[in-house]
Amino acid sequence: MSTVVVGASVAGVRTVQALRRRGYEAPITLVGAEQHLPYDRPPLSKDFLLGKLRADDFRLAEPDALAGLGVDLRLGVRATGLDAERREVRLGGDRLRYETLVIATGATARTLPTHLAGVHSLRTLDDAAAIRRALVAGARVAVVGGGFIGAEVSWAARLLGRDVTIIDPLPALMVRGLGVTIGAVLARRHADNGVRLRLGRTVVRLEGRQRVERVVLDDGSTVDADLVVVGIGVDPSVAWLAGSGLDLADGLICDAALHAADGVYAVGDVVRWDTPAGLRRAEHWTNAVDQASALAVTLTGGTGAYHPVPYVWSDQLGTRLQVWGEVRAEDELVYLTGGPDADEFVVVAGGAGRLRGVIAFGARREGLRAQRLLQAGASWEPGRGPVAP
Repeated sequence: MSTVVVGASVAGVRTVQALRRRGYEAPITLVGAEQHLPYDRPPLSKDFLLGKLRADDFRLAEPDALAGLGVDLRLGVRATGLDAERREVRLGGDRLRYETLVIATGATARTLPTHLAGVHSLRTLDDAAAIRRALVAGARVAVVGGGFIGAEVSWAARLLGRDVTIIDPLPALMVRGLGVTIGAVLARRHADNGVRLRLGRTVVRLEGRQRVERVVLDDGSTVDADLVVVGIGVDPSVAWLAGSGLDLADGLICDAALHAADGVYAVGDVVRWDTPAGLRRAEHWTNAVDQASALAVTLTGGTGAYHPVPYVWSDQLGTRLQVWGEVRAEDELVYLTGGPDADEFVVVAGGAGRLRGVIAFGARREGLRAQRLLQAGASWEPGRGPVAP
């Protein structure tokens, strides 16, 4: 019985490691499209950009460790197709047979259409290395997209003393994870640290001769830029699965056990799986790690569905931002610690009788207390907040 894992980032590597820890003895082949040894992605927008870490400092596993796991590691090899009936993965002109296939191909960063140099997305080590080289003294940086990646890159660039402008069509930063109210709180803090904010604006085009020189916005205004970093989201990497017969609607559709088809499973950013609230896809490091562990249980004879409490973290503004659960537009917000102007705070979100989300800016101990209430299914009392079960 042979197992093939396509995708050598955190979801794929952690799946292999979890399988071996559980005594899984079948041969495993791990296929990665990049030439680099498997590495962790969170440092790319933080300490790697700042020059605090080298690429070797955040590998997911060293070559001897992978060899010790009995893994056939194939790097610089891109999967180009899947024949689910024959149980074969196409790798260019080669075919790799499997009994069990784990798809962990992640997601691909969206870009802006341009021929100009100096415009970068941030998804891979090579992307981050190119941005780091471009963050020279005096560089004017335009960050298109005010999500977590955009905010992290902006903070790193400001720490390097660069001129930074964030452009986003929404009225606050990180709205998808924090909601508008708390997103506005952190937007003000970025502004206080020298980041120019062009919120509520979209990019019409990029201008320049051979390199980018300015960004033109929908109101006719411009932002001068020597470097543009695009952080406008990602798309699941499923193009190579076209024609396979798998359901590829905004990701590879899987059931609650991360099962897509006979012998085919998926983990990480690429998967859209069944939950009690419907199909969902999560683009978080923690989700990839937790799914890998859950799938290893399934593939070693265990049973169960994967229904975690969502969790995402971000290092910016000199501290750690953590979000558990979800913050909906209609939720009431209550500060348990601090307030919008405090150095640290914990704010909870809830409605319809339930605690639904926790946001901790610093205040780690207090944040974990609130997280435990969320995990325990605390109810919600309007005007008061969570009530322990």
